[in-house]
Amino acid sequence: MKKISLLLLLIFITSCHQGQKSFSEEAILISDITLIDLRSGELKAGLNVVVDSGRIKSIGSEAFDKKSFKTNIEGKNHYIIPGLTEMHAHIPPPTTSSERIEETLFLYLSNGITTIRGMLGHPEHLELREAALNGDLISPRIFTSSPSLNGNTVRSEQEAREKVSTYQKEGYDFLKIHPGIQRNVFDELVKTAKETGIRFSGHVPVQVGIVHALNSEYASIDHIDGFLEGLVPDTEKVNPEENGFFGYNFTPLADKANITDLTQLAKENKVWIVPTQSLFERWFAPVKADVLLAEPEMRYMPKSTLEEWKSRKLASTGPSSGFKEAQWDIFIDIRRELLKSLQENGHGILLGSDAPQLFNVPGFSIHHEINGMQKAGLSPLQILQAGTIAPALFFEKEDEFGELKEGLSADLILLEANPLEDLEALKNPKGVMYRGHWLSRKDIAQKLEEIAAHAAQQ
Repeated sequence: MKKISLLLLLIFITSCHQGQKSFSEEAILISDITLIDLRSGELKAGLNVVVDSGRIKSIGSEAFDKKSFKTNIEGKNHYIIPGLTEMHAHIPPPTTSSERIEETLFLYLSNGITTIRGMLGHPEHLELREAALNGDLISPRIFTSSPSLNGNTVRSEQEAREKVSTYQKEGYDFLKIHPGIQRNVFDELVKTAKETGIRFSGHVPVQVGIVHALNSEYASIDHIDGFLEGLVPDTEKVNPEENGFFGYNFTPLADKANITDLTQLAKENKVWIVPTQSLFERWFAPVKADVLLAEPEMRYMPKSTLEEWKSRKLASTGPSSGFKEAQWDIFIDIRRELLKSLQENGHGILLGSDAPQLFNVPGFSIHHEINGMQKAGLSPLQILQAGTIAPALFFEKEDEFGELKEGLSADLILLEANPLEDLEALKNPKGVMYRGHWLSRKDIAQKLEEIAAHAAQQ
């Protein structure tokens, strides 16, 4: 009888241990947090989230002993969302110091950007991608384009075949298309890309045109490039080479009635759009350079870079540039209408600001992009989806990142207010986690001060 009782006791103890979740000594507990489900917009309050070995291991109302966790993050009255993806980022070239490259990558992280899509690749960026993946670099997850494919680098069909095949074999995530490519060369590039299984994104060369580009099935078209030109009726018989800055010169000729057809074509061919709207509301806009340079985030950029930005803005929108504010007003309204239509009726929008580009400081520029998307009429939920769920779909990595689910990478932002009510909540996060590594607000502030001090010396 005693043997039977002892056996039953052992079975009971074993079953209890099996029912408990076990975590490593390095596991992190985020307690009593409100999780925002970005698929539905639903708020899920009072949850405890356990992160272990870079993954979300547990989400639920089950209580845990806080003392058993090395790191315990108090989440009461706070919110968490997935980390953001910057879909049009730039990593400095290797000619830049390694210190500056690492600082740039941290600037992205400091604003909750846990994944970036580098849009001007280099062989050394492949090494950075692996270092980030292996945890050897404080960095967002990196996807990198090939080096630029443009009118100077691919001048013949044979050159297009060779470059595409080479970049695919070298392991780039996608091809970057720039202006200047002739149509026959572009078609060979597309043909080879599809044969070798590598996608392509970027600009729409003027000789290609937006209709042919959409039918060629870009993975993404960035900057809403080519769309304004596509609104010009054929009867106008314009010279496509005279389009100006992303079609600005053709603004008076654009017929917005054509937006529906182009949007439908984007949907049929499953072409994502990365607007980079902030470029057109900051660099190519009536706002003065000195106003932009007075923004607090500019302290993180080298003085030489800021001087260059000011000079280039003067050349683009200064008195002798031909820039007209009245025409810009129409131009920006057309872009906003395109952006809204491509979100509502196209294949979808991806969040991307083109940083570091003129007056777009890495990480911080994503807030300007969000503001531009709001002005176009997108809701907070749509904007957040464009920076989380949509990029995961784009990369076919829904089982890796983009949402807060058990088993996915622990990429998240801890916020003091609900961003669905006010997207300003995304600024100055309480903390950021990238692949299970926690950066508190104090950690972020300390590193930003170091970056600012270094930038002031350059």
